[in-house]
Amino acid sequence: MKPVDPRLLRYARAARGYFVWAVVLGLATTALILLQAGLLAHLLAGAIRGTGISAAAGSLAALAVVLGLRAAASYGGEVTALRAAAKIKSQLRRQLIAHTLRLGPTWLAAEQPGEIATLATKGLDALDPYFARYLPQLVLACLVPVAVLIRVTVADWISGVVIATTLPLIPVFAILIGLQTRAVTQRQWQLLSRLGGHFLDVVEGLPTLKVFGRAKAQAAEIRRVTEEHRTTTMATLRVAFLSAFVLELAATLATALVAVEVGLRLLAGHLDYQTALVVLILTPEAYLPLRNVGAQFHASMEGASAADRVLDILQTPLPAAQGQARDWLRIPATMKTPHAAVASINGPVSLLDVSLQYPGRPHPALAGVSLTIHPGEHLVITGPSGAGKSTLLALLLRFAEPTSGHIDVGGSSLATVPVALWRDHIAWVPQQPHLFAVSIAENIALGRPRCTPADIARAAELAGAAEFIGQLPAGYQTILGGGGQQLSAGQRQRIALARAFLRNAPLLLLDEPTAHLDAISASEIGAALRLLMADRTVVQITHDPAATSTASRVLTMTEGHLTQQIAPMHATEVLEPLR
Repeated sequence: MKPVDPRLLRYARAARGYFVWAVVLGLATTALILLQAGLLAHLLAGAIRGTGISAAAGSLAALAVVLGLRAAASYGGEVTALRAAAKIKSQLRRQLIAHTLRLGPTWLAAEQPGEIATLATKGLDALDPYFARYLPQLVLACLVPVAVLIRVTVADWISGVVIATTLPLIPVFAILIGLQTRAVTQRQWQLLSRLGGHFLDVVEGLPTLKVFGRAKAQAAEIRRVTEEHRTTTMATLRVAFLSAFVLELAATLATALVAVEVGLRLLAGHLDYQTALVVLILTPEAYLPLRNVGAQFHASMEGASAADRVLDILQTPLPAAQGQARDWLRIPATMKTPHAAVASINGPVSLLDVSLQYPGRPHPALAGVSLTIHPGEHLVITGPSGAGKSTLLALLLRFAEPTSGHIDVGGSSLATVPVALWRDHIAWVPQQPHLFAVSIAENIALGRPRCTPADIARAAELAGAAEFIGQLPAGYQTILGGGGQQLSAGQRQRIALARAFLRNAPLLLLDEPTAHLDAISASEIGAALRLLMADRTVVQITHDPAATSTASRVLTMTEGHLTQQIAPMHATEVLEPLR
């Protein structure tokens, strides 16, 4: 772990101003420490000489002011640090979520969503000790020992030599202990992320686990990971406590060396009282920031490890076109005017010798696919699982970019079209739609956020969802649980269809929308789909032979290749080889 990760300055604007304030307050605190030591030594030396209270009144008042200013600087520093930490956490959290969404489902499928959730919540919340305690102490550890060493050397060069000789022992011990602690703390954070991710997966799949009798086995796995996390946490705390003891011991022995040599020379008359007092008062101040920064280093390791992982994710490169796009969660006003390529959406969408290979996989998901989707066409793609059908939809959705080849829309390259604007012309009905823990109306409105209740009701009616929604206690305001588990698979699919009706986009992408439904539900959903597909360009992935009856073309895909085109209405002859 670096003392300060420079990437924080790049990704969190609030961190820049905070570091400036931390340095300013550190300089002020350093000056106040030197003033306090000088005033205190002057007062004590005067008391030894028999100076009266009235003569020392000015110095006492000045000392009180210095103590008050030092307390105010400490208080102001912590308040500033906590406010900066809140802003920095908010900025990093928003950027993490936005960047994760831009990376898309293809990237997220290779990660643990539970880990991302843990990073965005508990992980970033653990940054408070990092900003409120560790970084201020780090600034003081850089400023105070140097200032104290200069002041002591000016007053007594022998004590300055002793301090300069023993001072490096503190950071050396801290570095050695930090190297030992880093691996333990990183393992602790990895176990916590794993525990959070696994627990989220188990909770989401609990009904399935119960059905197949695997709930107890997963409970045992969670218990095992929890025990590993507990053991690692205790080991981290043990090292932290031992490190604090080592640093305290080193600082105490170094201070004792200075005190002994100052005391002996004071007794011999080679040193005056005031100088001896200045040295004795300032010596602990030289070691204190170094001891504190070592202790706060361990307290902030969890947050720093989490921030390091967040910054790694933020540095994950986007697909080529996504990297040039604006935030696709909303369409800026400057993008409301039709783009040249999108204005020609009624023209064909062409894949020209497109290949896509995912990192770490030996074979391409798509290999040299050439395909033209004509306006108003209902294109059905069939093939075995893993043939590359969903990857083809991912390219059209811009969740991934081709490894080679390119995609044109209306005669222009799709890569030149802003992602947000392109997706505004697409409606997508996935195989397993995700429902959020909000009202049914809000779930439907995901298709078009700025819509009226009448628009939502109309979309639900067209999707065949109005009947079952009307039977719910709160109707459209019924709050769904995570994933909409209280609804049946068919009802969840109807909510997804209502989103597509509400979106009213010219290009409709369907990814096996009836794959996991019973025959009756599949038939009802199919009727709603036929209504939805009217007057739209449709690309449908399916294993259902009945879906081919209304298709303009039926394509078969095998191992990333489009192998043949067959006529609809159950024809079996090969009409046109595509490769």
